[in-house]
Amino acid sequence: MSRIGVMFDRDLSPEDLPAFAAAVEEAGADDLWVVEDLGWAGSISSVALALAATSRIRIGIGITPAPLRSPALLAMELAVLARVHPGRVVAGLGHGVAEWMRQVGVEPKSKLAMLEETILAVRGLLQGEMVTLDGREVRIDGVRLVHPPAVVPPIVTGVVRPRSLELSGRVADGTIIAEGNGPEQLGDALTHIRRGGATDAHELIVFTFLHVNDDLKNAAEVTGTTVAGQAGWLGVPPEEVFSLIGPVAEVPGKVAALTAAGARTIVLRPLGPDPVPQVKAALSALGR
Repeated sequence: MSRIGVMFDRDLSPEDLPAFAAAVEEAGADDLWVVEDLGWAGSISSVALALAATSRIRIGIGITPAPLRSPALLAMELAVLARVHPGRVVAGLGHGVAEWMRQVGVEPKSKLAMLEETILAVRGLLQGEMVTLDGREVRIDGVRLVHPPAVVPPIVTGVVRPRSLELSGRVADGTIIAEGNGPEQLGDALTHIRRGGATDAHELIVFTFLHVNDDLKNAAEVTGTTVAGQAGWLGVPPEEVFSLIGPVAEVPGKVAALTAAGARTIVLRPLGPDPVPQVKAALSALGR
């Protein structure tokens, strides 16, 4: 069985995060994942809140834009969290939405170089190395962390296109696959990730929409706008968006299909009001 995580949606109020994290942990989840999108909430502060409110579950960043973060500062922040909560932090990085990066003046000339160089610099610093990097996008001259963590957090990417997936397979510890992708798409993504050199240790993390509802018409009314938006982003019809939207009895089979396709961690993104009961129903159906 894959690890089962839950997303704290970006539209939920930040002050609700501690209680949400505690409820998710009590319900039997393995992970809680937070979001960093421009204008919503910062990932490092969100991770700190979630870690403080829980004692067992892993907290993942899904994801922070590499151009928005100084690699040295990101490593410093991650090191503190990982020292205080060893083995409970996952650092997710991505290219960042180009429009948002332009809005704050940090759009790189090369997205691929920015992401790869950031990962290499952050990992080196977290491992306690003296890092010097004169890259296309990242420049660090002889920096070392005074307090590196004993347990280095895994660094995963949230990427989409083939070249980025290959990059992830080459330099990251795992890859996040966006909502709406099903078993067939996971197989395609893994092909590119493995082409980059990933081993079986590479963690494939899949985000998926969740809405438990036996009334399919009502479920469509609650989730339709979000699903349609994701379908447009993926370039597929809404009916081809893979999800856990529908009767709770279907949840175990769909989770098993994702697991069989290579997913090591499946992160549920509950849609609609009252996300905690949605999560509890799904976890219960999965035997948690």
